[in-house]
Amino acid sequence: MTRIAITGIGIISALGRGKAETLEALRNGRSGIRPITSIDATALNCRIAGEVPPGSIEGEARAQDRFTRLALLAASECAEQAGYASLELEPHRVGVLIGTGLGGCETLDASYRRVYKEGSPRVPPTSIASTMYNAAASAISTAHQARGVSYAVVSACASSAHAIGLAAQTIASGQADAMFAGGADAPLTVGVIRGWESMRVLSIDNEHPERACRPFSANREGLVLAEGAAVFLLEDFDHARRRGRPILGEIGGFGATSDAGHVTDPSAEGASRAMRIAMGKSDSAAIGYVNAHGTATRANDVTETRAIKDVFGVRAGQLAISSTKSMHGHAMGASGAIEIACSLLSLNEGFIPPTINLEQPDPACDLDYVPNAARPAEVGTFLSNSFGFGGLNAVVMVRTAVAADLLSTTD
Repeated sequence: MTRIAITGIGIISALGRGKAETLEALRNGRSGIRPITSIDATALNCRIAGEVPPGSIEGEARAQDRFTRLALLAASECAEQAGYASLELEPHRVGVLIGTGLGGCETLDASYRRVYKEGSPRVPPTSIASTMYNAAASAISTAHQARGVSYAVVSACASSAHAIGLAAQTIASGQADAMFAGGADAPLTVGVIRGWESMRVLSIDNEHPERACRPFSANREGLVLAEGAAVFLLEDFDHARRRGRPILGEIGGFGATSDAGHVTDPSAEGASRAMRIAMGKSDSAAIGYVNAHGTATRANDVTETRAIKDVFGVRAGQLAISSTKSMHGHAMGASGAIEIACSLLSLNEGFIPPTINLEQPDPACDLDYVPNAARPAEVGTFLSNSFGFGGLNAVVMVRTAVAADLLSTTD
């Protein structure tokens, strides 16, 4: 059976740009949620978000939409860490799968404003190429001359988790030797925020943004929109070992299901099936941590708690669980990739990232959500849950660096 190694990780989010800034925030339970500065938010009810820190993206090519620029930054860090420049592979054996929930929102918003508000008879000729959902995948493919199977994956908030799972399957099937895989979204535009406001699922605490996202808490008010990107380099495990690169982790399993029910109300049954499929024949006792979807909405947190109990039974109460969205917000289709990156980076450093702002536990959410402070721990295998609107669920099982290396010595 083909094993899939992770040899590169790139990340940019509300917590900062790159591994060092991300780890500092996760270790210290520092929120990246802040007042929005990238757009004029004065007319909005919700004026806070998990926005990439000012200065982290400036200087990048403005010809591309913000979500593509974020993806390129993450892919660049990933490629450098993996030693991609010296990777001796045929370009047509390297592919790109990037998930996104909303694509080029910045460009689309600007185009609509230009036509409908300013009365312009035309928009820039690059508008279509910038708004298309595959813009980020295409840009990464071009930047790194990856000429193999490449496309975008769109499944709402599960997009990047689906992309990572499908990329692993692409390598395992023999279609590629290595894949850039992850996700990117930049939904912080007036139009998108207005749409979420109308659904009444946003936390609108403009006075205390760092406390706005409160997953699993009795006083939670809703999700906090965010932007960001995370990209991994996946490759055949044996190839990674032969070339002597540090193996940062391993994709151990992938589960995807559909609720086939309500568009926005989550299903515990669909979520639990995805977790079981991701674990495959692995003993559930091997799972030491779950990075929860944990959106801080009334429905999701209770439903996900029920799903975890269904899968793990009596052991659910002893399982460490956290929602890093409490710190970086909900980056839509990029969330799964960002959360896998946060989890793997933290666990490889010997700690579990916390769920911050959990000061009033909800009796209906009665598991161990690692409240408020990071916890020292040695975890070998974890699950990352992503559940998207439309009832589309994706769960990725990941082995940490130590577990992947120990497993390789027993093969």
